[in-house]
Amino acid sequence: MIDIDQKGIPSDLSIDVNAHALARYAAIAVEQDLVPIVEPEVLMDGDHSLEACFLVTERTLRRVFAQLYEHRVPLRAMLLKPNMVVPGKKHALQATPEEVAHATVECFRRSVPAAVPGIVFLSGGQSEQEATANLDAINRLGNLPWQVSFSYGRALQGSAIAAWKGEPANVAAGQRAFHHRASLCSARP
Repeated sequence: MIDIDQKGIPSDLSIDVNAHALARYAAIAVEQDLVPIVEPEVLMDGDHSLEACFLVTERTLRRVFAQLYEHRVPLRAMLLKPNMVVPGKKHALQATPEEVAHATVECFRRSVPAAVPGIVFLSGGQSEQEATANLDAINRLGNLPWQVSFSYGRALQGSAIAAWKGEPANVAAGQRAFHHRASLCSARP
């Protein structure tokens, strides 16, 4: 995980160490006939701008792909599980889904080879509504060289857990909430 702050974080060294670890994991997975899911996540904590996230995400992805090349990981045999390009949670100016989509796609077009078959986005701390709207906006841009999907945790399960409340009587309500959110995330533009 890569953090952003105003004091020079992330350093080149921290990005390099993360990229090397991800590539080594991917190489081991491929050696074992598994599909590596490479997860270079730039965190959305803090007060960084959309532009700062763009720059750090691009640096991170470029280093990850350089390391994947060095470790001879076939790009067609992996999935990328990254963050979207979003401002920090504490930033005064939050981006619209369209701004997130344009920044994310531009960043990825500049740094993710078209040979990568799929990108499964993390929600990365976004709310259910933000993650769904941002994914929808990315998909609406269309004409992407990769298949785009999601790998959400909290942003897929939050409403379901809240509806269920751990009570057997609420299982059906939790299932409906989960189905509703999953349907929104997987809807075609």
